[in-house]
Amino acid sequence: MLDAKTRLLKALAREPVDRPPCICPGGMMNMVTRELMEVSGLFLPEAHTDPVRMARLATAAHDARCFENYGLPFCMTVEAEALGAQVDLGTLTYEPHVVGYAIDSASQWERLPPFDPGAGRPAVVLEAIRLLAALGGCVPIIGNLTGPMSLAGSLLEPTTLYKELRRNPGQAHAFLDRLTDSILAFGLGQLEAGADVIALSDPSGTGEILGPALFAQYEIPALVRISTGLRQAYPQAGIIVHICGKMHKVFDLLAGLGCDALSFDAVVSLQKAREHLPQTALMGNVSTFALESGSPDKVAALTRHCLECGVDIVSPACGMGNASPLANLQAMLTTVAGHTPGKNHARHSDP
Repeated sequence: MLDAKTRLLKALAREPVDRPPCICPGGMMNMVTRELMEVSGLFLPEAHTDPVRMARLATAAHDARCFENYGLPFCMTVEAEALGAQVDLGTLTYEPHVVGYAIDSASQWERLPPFDPGAGRPAVVLEAIRLLAALGGCVPIIGNLTGPMSLAGSLLEPTTLYKELRRNPGQAHAFLDRLTDSILAFGLGQLEAGADVIALSDPSGTGEILGPALFAQYEIPALVRISTGLRQAYPQAGIIVHICGKMHKVFDLLAGLGCDALSFDAVVSLQKAREHLPQTALMGNVSTFALESGSPDKVAALTRHCLECGVDIVSPACGMGNASPLANLQAMLTTVAGHTPGKNHARHSDP
């Protein structure tokens, strides 16, 4: 039997595995629920700003037999706050969110402060990763990055952003280039601190919102630059990209991203994704709604469906609601742990 870290890294590399991993990366796909906080005695928002609490809370979902990884941070506002957005850190019930934008136009991108991974909440994340890495062991550490379009929409009002992508492409590209530099710097810092895998989530960058033309013009080059920069500096690290929404119009653009795995929303057919992305590991996509509102039996059935579709890595489709019961999360891992790969996973052995 493989240990959890080896299994995940092999699955990302599409090497033979005993069964798919079951993970929840953190970041946008945050694994911290109210019940988990109550069981662990560790709570948000305090853990957002305390590296010791962040590291301990990151271990809680693994220790409760929900997932086979540590994932952090627990929100998508770390980079935005560091670049000048005003952020409400939330409560026990709701996640951090932006309450004040940093700029009013893409043309004002030069007003953004320099991104410093060693200061503020980015530094908290890096120290928490160091604490987890110091534990040693065989649990993979997944660091998280906010994708360029989602970060842009946290610094500039989204309606204005989407208009300027069309009307002011020169400044829009300059704005996104600046953000891409910051995201890459944060990712490199996380890998240096000891992360094994980076998950890059861009829910605002979906082809469903942007359309194929803008997706190809803005999103693809930024994601490629981040993946390439991470890969060149840390060739052994795993890279996951998550994009929400329907992807059928942009499937063929995704093959060149340079990531190891693509994570999809529950609305995406894994079978269709496999047809278009035969060489990329696929991750997902157990319904977030079912994890919060369904029963353990329903979650187990959805998990089995993902396995039957040949998913490489099982995970929630888009994270989890705060009220998701631990029993539902445990049902997902229990189902995966009892799975014996059959013909759907024979491709893991392909050259």
